[in-house]
Amino acid sequence: MKFKNKEVILFDLDGTLINSGPDLALAVNHMLQILNRETFSEDIIDGWVGNGAQMLVQRALSGQREIDETLDADLCSDALDIFLTFYAQNLCVATVTYSNVPATLTRLKETGYRLAIVTNKPFSFVEPILESLTLSGLFELILGGDSLDKKKPDPLPLLHACEKMNVSVEQCVMVGDSKNDILAANEAGMQSIGVTYGYNYGEDIGLHNPTVKIDDFSELLELL
Repeated sequence: MKFKNKEVILFDLDGTLINSGPDLALAVNHMLQILNRETFSEDIIDGWVGNGAQMLVQRALSGQREIDETLDADLCSDALDIFLTFYAQNLCVATVTYSNVPATLTRLKETGYRLAIVTNKPFSFVEPILESLTLSGLFELILGGDSLDKKKPDPLPLLHACEKMNVSVEQCVMVGDSKNDILAANEAGMQSIGVTYGYNYGEDIGLHNPTVKIDDFSELLELL
């Protein structure tokens, strides 16, 4: 298929444009070591990524994807501070873009598409990472997980992006690797593209009904 009448492309960040897993795992395990708790492999931590820093930290403290409801609030707060402080100083040690991302983004922008990022990652981390990976300047709008009252899978960030960029939902498409991206798009009434790599908790992204699935980022050029 080929999308028609699209002006704006909204992109998730972690798991879609960048593989930040190694640096997130490094920060999570640093936090756990400081608190004298068990550390985990990068593969396990990857399964906890996608709902923002606070949820990632709580999952790490729980040692599983399901949050331990008995976690102490002060412990969670201290752990989050440790994680965020370390991660802020180690944002792009091992983080890389996925295959064909820079060239494809550049081509889309040259073609006339307006690009935006809608991520659950804290806003303050996004631009430094983009700069480190020479992606800065490609995006007209950046929304982080703490930019609004709600984050994906709530549709609010996608609808807010449409409003800020003065386009209709029908003129936009959401590109992401996680069910949070697809659920938000579906709830907003927006078409979506699910990438089959990234962090989707071991689930097939197709289970959440994206408009189309792609295996490689460069396939966007065939769809748009």
